[in-house]
Formats: sequence, C-alpha cells, structure tokens
Amino acid sequence: MKGFPLLILHGVKAALTLIAILQRVASASVTVDKQLVSSIGRGVLVFAAVAPDDTRKEVESMAAKVLKLKMWPDEAGGTWKQSVQDIKGEVLCVSQFTLLASTKKGSKPDFHGAAGGDQAKELYYHFFSKVQELYEPEKVKNGVFQAFMEVGLVNDGPVTLEIETNPAKVQEKIQGRMERVGKNAFEGLPASLLE
Repeated sequence: MKGFPLLILHGVKAALTLIAILQRVASASVTVDKQLVSSIGRGVLVFAAVAPDDTRKEVESMAAKVLKLKMWPDEAGGTWKQSVQDIKGEVLCVSQFTLLASTKKGSKPDFHGAAGGDQAKELYYHFFSKVQELYEPEKVKNGVFQAFMEVGLVNDGPVTLEIETNPAKVQEKIQGRMERVGKNAFEGLPASLLE
C-alpha cells in the first residue's frame, strides 16, 4: 500500500528527538558581532538542536554520547578507536535549531520540529553544562544561544557524524499514532495511494 508509508513519514515529524551533528576538527571557533566568543584546537564541534518532546534525560544521554563516541584512530593506527576524552581534545557546542527543519513542502524551511525558545534554551544549556560536568570544564566551550554566529572550522578527515538520543522513541510514537488511527487512516485517501 502506498498510503501506509506516507502516514509513517507524517508521524515522524511530530516525534523528532534531540539531534546533534559532530564534526571532528583540527580547530573551530565562534564569532558574534565580529568578536571571537569561543575557540578550540583539536577536538569535536557539536551542533545541537532540541525538539519539543525532549527531556533532561535525553539531553544527558546526548552529552555522554558526544564524549564517548569513537572518532579518532589509536596510536597503532586502528580506526574509530578513541573518543574526544581519550585524545584529551576540546569540545565546542553550538545551538542550531535549523537541524530540525522540514524541507518537504515548498522552498521555505519549516521549523515547527524544533523546541520553542525558553524550552530550547533551558535544555540546550543543560546539555552544555552536562558535557562540562562529564569532562573537564575548561575544555568545553560554547557558542551564544539565539545569536547570529559565524562558525569557523577546519574539519579533520573530514569526519561528520549525526547522532540522536533515542531513535526508538520515534518508532514508539509512530506505532502509537498508527494504532490510534487504525483503519480510519485510509478513509478518504485517493485510490491511487492505496494500490
């Protein structure tokens, strides 16, 4: 049935969770209003976005994952063996709600998948604080929440990874939505979608 996958895709948007893009960098920096705000050397640049259904639990899980993810080779040349903590690298966190944009319709991004200002700010700063708490605070830097930032980086590799806190949560919400709508989900749809 063509209609069933369409309904699943519709359900995913409402079930997005905290997402982060990690870039392994030789260096990175954030500038706001032509003033350098933060800079790091070798380490990881983290772009993070908070979704409406996120909680402190998901934020704390993401903070731990950022620090433990194996992104560097070891001394023997084995790939994907060391985390940012293992290499004693630095972390630069940058809030970026645009990661949760939907571009499915038209040419203008839709940002309804991102949490609102107060909730996003509280959870993002909790994420940043948790990364500091779980590592060495002086090695964890921050951008400026809701500021127009210029982010500079030298990608090492390049290595860019996307991580989510709880993909299973998305599947649970989709399943729940499908159970609630049941057979009525297909009523009124054009026959061409149900083939």
